[in-house]
Amino acid sequence: MEYKDQKYTYLGGLIHGISTLATGMKTSIKVYFRKKVTEQYPENRKELKMFDRFRGTLAMPHNENNEHRCVACGLCQIACPNDTITVTSETIETEDGKKKKILAKYEYDLGACMFCQLCVNACPHDAITFDQNFEHAVFDRTKLVLQLNHAGSKVIEKKKEV
Repeated sequence: MEYKDQKYTYLGGLIHGISTLATGMKTSIKVYFRKKVTEQYPENRKELKMFDRFRGTLAMPHNENNEHRCVACGLCQIACPNDTITVTSETIETEDGKKKKILAKYEYDLGACMFCQLCVNACPHDAITFDQNFEHAVFDRTKLVLQLNHAGSKVIEKKKEV
């Protein structure tokens, strides 16, 4: 039985198979002789730096006056595919009698986050970013629910590192 749409003959298929095997072996041999880079993780955790595009913990940067840029619009909460962000806002009255919406509570569930960065991209005021923190091991999942608009918690975390 003969197949007309067969690409290779027996000998052509054998030569093609050997050439693809040689290509794969060439790649493997190059990687084998490449210089190995090993990070001594627990010992050098202070100087360990992740790459720039790394998505660690979601953070809300505060300025020197302990103010953040979040206006409680809720776009990050809407953009989040698995509801890890909960934005709670309050309406206050300013001195001139106008009503203004402010952020009361910004909760972030790190344990359910997919690190997809949709919330960061949706934020029109660049109020949230991902930081370089990668150590998230805890024994209790409730400790993974973080309140980001409370800058005091960031100060406490910095004191633990020192």
